[in-house]
Amino acid sequence: MIRLAQVIDTFEADFLAQYRDRLTSDHHRALAAMKQCRTEASPKMQVQCTECDHRKLVPHSCGHRHCPHCQHHESQQWLERQMQKQVPAEYFLLTFTLPSEFRALSWAHPRVVYDLLMRCAWETVRTFSHNDKPLQGTPGAIAVLHTNTRRLDYHPHVHLVMPAAAVDGQRKQWRTKRRSKTKGGYLFNHKALAKVFRAKLLASIEAAGLTLPDHYPMAWVVDCKSVGTGEKALIYLGRYLYRGVIAEKDILACTASQVSFRYRNGKTMKLERRTMSGAQFLWLVLQHVLPKGFRRARNFGFLHPNCKRLIALLQVLLRRAPGRAAAWVKPRAPIVCACCGAVMMIVRTRIRSGYSEGMPPPIAPEGAH
Repeated sequence: MIRLAQVIDTFEADFLAQYRDRLTSDHHRALAAMKQCRTEASPKMQVQCTECDHRKLVPHSCGHRHCPHCQHHESQQWLERQMQKQVPAEYFLLTFTLPSEFRALSWAHPRVVYDLLMRCAWETVRTFSHNDKPLQGTPGAIAVLHTNTRRLDYHPHVHLVMPAAAVDGQRKQWRTKRRSKTKGGYLFNHKALAKVFRAKLLASIEAAGLTLPDHYPMAWVVDCKSVGTGEKALIYLGRYLYRGVIAEKDILACTASQVSFRYRNGKTMKLERRTMSGAQFLWLVLQHVLPKGFRRARNFGFLHPNCKRLIALLQVLLRRAPGRAAAWVKPRAPIVCACCGAVMMIVRTRIRSGYSEGMPPPIAPEGAH
């Protein structure tokens, strides 16, 4: 497998020469972290076999949220939290796309535009839910911001996973929308959603003091489709939530001048290959680095973290056991001893350079296991 750190080490000089003027401090931090991820330059952790006395030093991961090699555990924890909030209703995946004419604006003011994109998407579905006759209440939604296409091009959009259900706080009622037997799942009209979303976002951008593009389309795109119980949609969203925009297994080749990676064509669903210069590839990856502290995954309505008691009460009243993500997520692979094959445990972390494997084992910190 070709590591992203290897690609950075090979093409960093060319990349900085071509794209330095476009880079922010967030890009530089991400580049430095991913370059050292699990290399000899990174801090080490000491692991010891649970059966024999074999010990070794293992490089730490960088832990950066855009690194494709890191944060598997964080992705699994996020998915577990979402599955714990499942309610007995049909789920829908809604996608709100920012038109291409606004990409220059979002690139210049990412924190503001991304935040407005997520909030306006939520405000749109909340408005429709309150006005919808079967629902007439506040819905719940899990929103995730994506800035890339499968080809890694810049394409900001927001996904919302939303159950066809709502809570009427005044009447203390729980309402769901029944699945149509003839047409299948239906939540809201996608063209009507697009019109309201367009109006809300345009007004919000102007209210934020930003200048709208000179030209933009009248018809925007919002997609709305049924996803059953929602598990597979959440797996899809969580896959790249904390692990960058490309899996290292999809980097097919790294020569002295070019990098090739594969992606799945969304229309044909066939794997395709894309080849470009190493500097351009690094730009494709790093242009999707989010501003420091920006939360790309948010919960709204009755799925907000402050509504844990409400969700627990609903699950009891509706006799719905919380979901589990264990069946969908692969567990983290253990470190195996090269001598006897037993599992190795971590006894010390964040060891700086200068410590040798041959030295006596340090005393494990209290509580280490």
